[in-house]
Amino acid sequence: MRGSGEAGAKPQHATARVWGMGYGVWGMGYGVWGMGMGMGMGMGRILSGPLMTRLVAILAYTLLPLSYAVGGSFDHSHRAWTELLRQHVVLIDGGSGSQVRYAELKNRRTELKAYLDTLSSVALAEFERWSKAQQLAFLLNAYNAFTVELILTRYPDLESIRDFGRFIDNPWKKRFFKLLGQEQNLDGIEHGVIRAPGVYDEPRIHTAVNCASIGCPMLREEAYIADRLAAQLEEQVVRFLSDHSRNRYDAATHTLEVSEIFDWYREDFSSGFQGIRSREQFFAKYAELLTDDPGGQNLIRRQQAKIRFVDYDWALNDFKG
Repeated sequence: MRGSGEAGAKPQHATARVWGMGYGVWGMGYGVWGMGMGMGMGMGRILSGPLMTRLVAILAYTLLPLSYAVGGSFDHSHRAWTELLRQHVVLIDGGSGSQVRYAELKNRRTELKAYLDTLSSVALAEFERWSKAQQLAFLLNAYNAFTVELILTRYPDLESIRDFGRFIDNPWKKRFFKLLGQEQNLDGIEHGVIRAPGVYDEPRIHTAVNCASIGCPMLREEAYIADRLAAQLEEQVVRFLSDHSRNRYDAATHTLEVSEIFDWYREDFSSGFQGIRSREQFFAKYAELLTDDPGGQNLIRRQQAKIRFVDYDWALNDFKG
């Protein structure tokens, strides 16, 4: 999480070097195909057109972790993750929610795993040299990408992330990946690193991490990046509070009916971020998103609305269209 002040990203010279390496990988890919063509025109004809393009792309993704290991810098644009998200995340409800094409994404696990490998290859010492915004973007993307990978290990034979188990095979406590030099789990990223007191102190992360469930704030259709992290997080808050299936105002009872996230993480929304010391004060800032009723907006702004928590929907956020 970022601190309460604006955390601008450092100059992206490292990103430019990554793209230089990236083009080198593509060059290497075409070099491989050049060798293939030299071995026989018949093979060249077989590996032409869409199939050739697809295989070159797979080769490039496969070589990405190697390129970092031999001296490339980490790609803070998270371009590989953005490409997968843009192709397989579907915006719904006017953009306030999203669902995932897991069936199609399952066929792209080679690319997904290559991206995950680049995350796992980052050493703690390197991570600690990054800006806070770069660190937080990295952690948010890691949480979401590893969650998607976890779902794909069982898809389509599950209806909820909770199907993995509540105790022995708990999806949030299971250590199934490596991050920053140690075996890690999803809880470790969110509660052990992102929510660690005094590190980022950013409550809006609760609208950015996605647990592959309908009740969870939407999986964003692009990667989080340091340059735009503040704006991305704010947009996630706006989207989540604009979704009246999960957050709304009941004028008949003068009650705010909001996600259980605001119950589970009450202390985060009362931590003083941007001067906000309570959940009620947080809702007051976004009153116009929670209802179109002027009287209700005034009640929310005066922090006098009652609060009730809506049951969480743990059904998988799978796109069926």
